[in-house]
Amino acid sequence: MSEKRVVGLLRQTEGFDVHQAFAEHARAIYGFALNSVRDAAMAEDCVQETFVRAWRSRGSYSSSRGSERSWLFAIARNVVVDEIRARARRPAPMTDDRIEVASAAVAEADAIDDRITLYSGLAQLSQEHRDVIVAVQLEGRTYQQLHERSGVPVATLRTRMYYGLKALRETLGEEPR
Repeated sequence: MSEKRVVGLLRQTEGFDVHQAFAEHARAIYGFALNSVRDAAMAEDCVQETFVRAWRSRGSYSSSRGSERSWLFAIARNVVVDEIRARARRPAPMTDDRIEVASAAVAEADAIDDRITLYSGLAQLSQEHRDVIVAVQLEGRTYQQLHERSGVPVATLRTRMYYGLKALRETLGEEPR
């Protein structure tokens, strides 16, 4: 049996094609990791580790339990959290400047955790809902500006914001279903 045939049969039986998943989701996961860890090399490592873990646990993936994207982002969130914790454990010599920076780092770690949670929740929304939330809530655009840029009526944008925020609250566990 040829190697291509074996690879094709493996992909069919596994239910998860790591090559296709990488092609479809690697950029989004890299953006998520970069926003979380604020270091390009570390973000690349996080993407690589995400797909290694996904490949190792491909037998546990089931499309009936959720989308491939959600599954990969859940793995990516765990990888990013592990990396941030590992970075925090690495000892560094303390100087007067480092003491001031360390106290600021504690506050930043809390902000990073919040940011990871937010990005993880946003990744699970539809593109239309995510675009409106990001533009209005995070970038500070008005509905009118967004209407002029996208051509979508203001009333539709407001409806997308309402349902998008509602879905985000449910995803983050802040609102009962």
